[in-house]
Amino acid sequence: MPKITYVATDGIRHEVEVENGYSVMEGAINNDIDGIVAECGGACACATCHSYIDEAWLEKMPEMDDMEDSMLDAAFERKPNSRLTCQIEVSDNLDGLIVHVAENDY
Repeated sequence: MPKITYVATDGIRHEVEVENGYSVMEGAINNDIDGIVAECGGACACATCHSYIDEAWLEKMPEMDDMEDSMLDAAFERKPNSRLTCQIEVSDNLDGLIVHVAENDY
């Protein structure tokens, strides 16, 4: 299983294994990672799973679709490396991914 490192807003790193086919958001929820709120349950309808993808991984990310791009406009402090973790499917290609959790408790 691919390992994903979630870096919480307080800087604490959580390295967890996430099953292929799950979303990065589901990996966070299933492993009790604080900060990924996921109010809509992964329907790309709330931006509370907003995170920042580590710069080293940006080139390896799947393309962002228009719906995700639009929903990110509602996210707090959107940056060029912002993504909704509900829209990123885990695969072996993402083994070692580093995700910095955004401030989602607003």
